[in-house]
Amino acid sequence: MRLLPPNAAHRAALLALKAGLMPPAPRLDDPVLRSHVFGLDFASPVGLAAGFDKDAEAVRALYRLGFGFVEAGTVTPRPQAENPRPNLWRLPADEGLVNALGFPSDGVERFVANMRRTYEAGPLPGPFGANVGKNRDTAAEDADADYAAGVEACAPVADYLVVNISSPNTPGLRDLQAGARIGALLDAAMAARGRAEPEAPPPLLVKFAPDMDEMALREAAEACMAAGVDGIVLGNTTVDRPATLASADVPVRGGLSGRPLFPRALAALRVLARAVDGRLPLVGCGGIDGPDAAYAMIRAGASLVQLYSALIWRGPGLVTEVGSGLAERLRRDGFSSVSGAVGADL
Repeated sequence: MRLLPPNAAHRAALLALKAGLMPPAPRLDDPVLRSHVFGLDFASPVGLAAGFDKDAEAVRALYRLGFGFVEAGTVTPRPQAENPRPNLWRLPADEGLVNALGFPSDGVERFVANMRRTYEAGPLPGPFGANVGKNRDTAAEDADADYAAGVEACAPVADYLVVNISSPNTPGLRDLQAGARIGALLDAAMAARGRAEPEAPPPLLVKFAPDMDEMALREAAEACMAAGVDGIVLGNTTVDRPATLASADVPVRGGLSGRPLFPRALAALRVLARAVDGRLPLVGCGGIDGPDAAYAMIRAGASLVQLYSALIWRGPGLVTEVGSGLAERLRRDGFSSVSGAVGADL
């Protein structure tokens, strides 16, 4: 796959999954990995982050790689094209990636139709999450309506929902993370969820950026708890370019992910975990490339972890490696479950 340009490789990987060309991984069935988070049961805390399967095309095949849960998207209310190319760059010397894709999406109608076809083959083996965003040509003052539309459409086909307000590639999106602004947006999203599924509304989470400073993270956490959301995903890509990057010609625009992101994501997660103080479950995401990084996220306060960019460098076998490695580390340190290790380093 790495012989192809990055955009072509991404598409080829999706097509290979849909065609059943990737062999299934051994299914992890270890009691120490099981957990119950925001009302859902997870056989493994290792999930796929949003960004790979943007339109929910290959969801069932992704579980066969060993993921305990899969998150698709980000999906926008109306179809929109990716940002002009080049918009995706590999950083091989750092095992990193820079993307400036900007929520390419076939739109929420296609996303929901894809998921309804997926369910025709039976229930999925783990929770499924729908990650929703706004269209880039929607004005900031109208963003609430976009998020409400995405939540309302996706609630019937998702086990949980994620409001993504942290991508750096949609102009003005990160401004929605401010404490003064986020309250109204979350109220609109919560109301839309209730309209769609009044009897059993799926958990609703918010995805924040790792670039927020301590005060901003604390204010955002308070806003989430005040709105009654069910959890937080931390984080997204970073606009920072660490001095430690070894790759040449690192693009200035776009969000950095992969191994160079991990220290920043872990530090931000620790701040957020102290801010919520056990009142909201957290999902750790950003630069996880092996069991040690996943375990560090859990000990820093994450109940679940997600990965994506590391698959480019390590291959799909990484999913089983992280899950089995987590089980070994939990038992080594005397934990009988993932939940026992959550926040152990705080």
